[in-house]
Amino acid sequence: MRTELVSEPGDAARPNEDFAGVGLPASGQGGCVITLDGVTPPSGGTGCLHSVPWFTARLGGALTELTLSDRDLTLPEILARAIGRTAEAHADTCDLSHPRTPQATVVLARWSADVVEYLVLSDSALLLQGADGEVTPVLDDRLGRLPASALATDALVDATLRNREGGFFTAAADPAVAARAVTGSRPRREVRALAALTDGAARWTEKFHEGDWADLFGLVAKEGARALVDRVRELETADYEARALLGRSKTHDDATVVYVEL
Repeated sequence: MRTELVSEPGDAARPNEDFAGVGLPASGQGGCVITLDGVTPPSGGTGCLHSVPWFTARLGGALTELTLSDRDLTLPEILARAIGRTAEAHADTCDLSHPRTPQATVVLARWSADVVEYLVLSDSALLLQGADGEVTPVLDDRLGRLPASALATDALVDATLRNREGGFFTAAADPAVAARAVTGSRPRREVRALAALTDGAARWTEKFHEGDWADLFGLVAKEGARALVDRVRELETADYEARALLGRSKTHDDATVVYVEL
């Protein structure tokens, strides 16, 4: 089994808000991939004493333990329990009802000898390469389908769209959002490899249009996860002046790539 993991902060002066992990159980049967993209809050507070990296580390740790230790739970059940466990860790000190309480996007994949299961919540991406080489993206595109006018200000998004019906959902403090995730499964024999990406790495396809998802997957498989992140950084730097035109709120974003050949 070949695995690669690269996670790089968008700004060396700020902590990386992403979380990524590859888990292989002691039994040697199967494994899992977890990738979280912590949502950077705007200025003005979150109602929480804790940072986004604190949250993603707690949620990621809970997801890793539950995914590896309890195969009787479905992936939505695992995500719901992990959100609940993380919420309990700071419910007594923080206002978890605040719309900007720490939160994250989620990619979760688990495989056994027979099946590959997956879950995606919000705008991170999972790419599955089939036995025939075809690459299939698994995406939760609700945020991308919203009109630009609905996303005009942070206050408008928080009041009308964030973790609301008709908007989009992230893993925050409500376990019920796990039921909103995009989920599915494939026979293990039909999956050759997979890649999980936060949107900072997916910019190569989604923002810069350097190639489609199959092209991106091919780049990672051939040249490695680091090559993708390096190319994204070069593209971001080269078109710094076009940042507003491309709709990016940051010149650089935290970028995480996990690649696994099963």
